[in-house]
This record gives sequence, structure tokens and C-alpha cells, in this order.
Amino acid sequence: MRTADFDFDLPEALIAQAPARPRDAARMLVVRPGGLTDAGVRDLPGLLRPGDVMVVNDTRVIPARLHARRGAARIEVMLNRAEGGGVWHALIRNARRLRDGDVIAIEGAESCTAKVLGAPEGGAALLDFGPDPAALAAALEQAGEIPLPPYIARPEGPRPEDAADYQAIFAARPGAVAAPTASLHFTPALLDAISARGVARATVTLHVGAGTFLPLRGDDPRAHRLHAEWGEVTEEAAATIAAARAAGGRVVAIGTTALRLLESAADEDGTIRPFRGLTDLFLLPGHRFRTADLLMTNFHLPKSTLFMLVCAFAGTARMKAAYAHAVARGYRFYSYGDASLLERAA
Repeated sequence: MRTADFDFDLPEALIAQAPARPRDAARMLVVRPGGLTDAGVRDLPGLLRPGDVMVVNDTRVIPARLHARRGAARIEVMLNRAEGGGVWHALIRNARRLRDGDVIAIEGAESCTAKVLGAPEGGAALLDFGPDPAALAAALEQAGEIPLPPYIARPEGPRPEDAADYQAIFAARPGAVAAPTASLHFTPALLDAISARGVARATVTLHVGAGTFLPLRGDDPRAHRLHAEWGEVTEEAAATIAAARAAGGRVVAIGTTALRLLESAADEDGTIRPFRGLTDLFLLPGHRFRTADLLMTNFHLPKSTLFMLVCAFAGTARMKAAYAHAVARGYRFYSYGDASLLERAA
């Protein structure tokens, strides 16, 4: 297995710079063992069955990109994961300028400072913002930026509408620095239609980190390690999923983040247990999926961990054919792009 095996050509014009309006007007490619079907997100209720359970991620994106100073040095900070007690794991541009014990000041929120804990490694460091979470939250709202992926071109910075566009309808628990993008397609009308179809819904939380969408750098995907992300499957969510499966319903993961968390919380027999903690599970072809039967997800970057995940779930040859079809038919790619609905490979 080589990283190059997961490369494909994508015209830049197909990289979506804004979402469909309304959100559920996006297209959706249905990928089954028997072939491909061009559909739309609004067709989702008819593709589900009464008794199925839809698993959604309720993480909320925070304005996690900050500009800071250490003396005259300018530093860009991307908060990545809360470690507790006011300490955050952060990805830092110009991290070489920082040393253990340095204090940086956040531009635009001058009363907010952070102390560097330990020497930065690999462009990342631990930052201590102090024990008052309300003060940090206020500073983020005042000075932080929504951390749009780099392929969404915003030379002048995020647009005012991005704050709402890059937030899913399920968003409730702050902590993500990237959106669970499959969830961006949902509207109240679509949720009403899914509920009327007799489909249950279970809510889980995975605070998506900054490394999720990055392409791999090495030649061997198996040598890659994901940044750990915090997630939770409550007893209520686990029970809802178990009840649906016991009654013959299918588990429909809305997004790769929900799927990764379900696989992290599953026993060998596929029973999903309550879970609370960190996961760095990297799903590659050869993984035996134990939880979801269907996966709704956007179209992902070449050579990314997420394209590898969908290949693992639905089959590499099938997904390469699906992506070639999507390119030929002009589907819109990435976070603000169109969707796909994948049936799990046998």
C-alpha cells in the first residue's frame, strides 16, 4: 500500500468555495455494489428505511485561528485540542520562535495571554491560557477566526457568512477546529422528512482536529499517525443504536468523524459501548468495519486520510470509479461541496 495509490486528478474549478443554497440543494452520488446513481441530498429520506438510525456529530466549530505576538515576533496559532485546565494542544506557524516558558499575547484580545509549556515539537505546542474558560471563550469570539480549510480561498480572511455556513445544524458542543462537513447539508425540512420516514437519530461528539483533512507526506500510509481527537458516545446514544440494530435497522453514519468514533467505541462483535476520551484511529483498506452500514460524506482530498477511509469502507476500486464519475459529472468537492452516500463493502 502506497500513498500514491490514493491520488487522483481534480480540476481546481471543482473545489467548492461556497455551499449550496439552501444546504440540502447539493447533489449526492449514491455508491452501491451494483453501481452509481446521481441523486441529491433531498433524496436521502427515500434512500433510508424505517427503523434505520442516523448517527450525527454535534461538535461545534470554534474560532480557533489566532494571531499572536512574542515581543516583535508574529505567530499564528491554530487551537487543536483542549487538554483540560485551560491547556490546549495547538499547531503553530513559526513555532521555532517559541521556547518553553514563553508568554504570547493574542492580537485583538490584549488581555488574553498563553504560556508555552515545553519545547514545541513538529510545529505543535501546549499552550496554557489559564483556568478561566469563559475568559478564553470571550477572547476567541473577540479575536479568533473561523478556521476554514486552506482550499477555500479567502485572501482577505473569512467572509461574514462563513461563520454560519461552516457550522452544522447539529452543532451544540464547542470544541472543533474543523466542521464535520457531511452535516453541513442538513436543513430543518430535511430532518423533518427523515423523521417522518421513521428513521431514528443518535447524537455523538467528536471534536474534529486540525490534522483531519491534511494530505499524507510519507510514502507508506501505515506509518502515518493522526492527531488524537476527543470524543464521546453517551449511554443514550449507544442504547439508541443498539435498539435500532436489534430491530433490523441499519446504522447510517453522517460523516467520517461519526464513523471513526463509532469504530473507536465498538467491541469486536460491533456492539457500541459508551465512550469518552481520545481516539487516533486511522481507518485504512483492510480494516473490518463493525458498526455503520451506510456512510454519508463529502468528496475528499487526493492522498488524504479521509479518501483512504472511504476506500476502506466501500472498496478502493469502487471509490476510484466513483470519484472519476464525480469529476466527469462536475460534482463539487471538499467542505462546501456535494455529498456521497456509500454502502459498506461486503
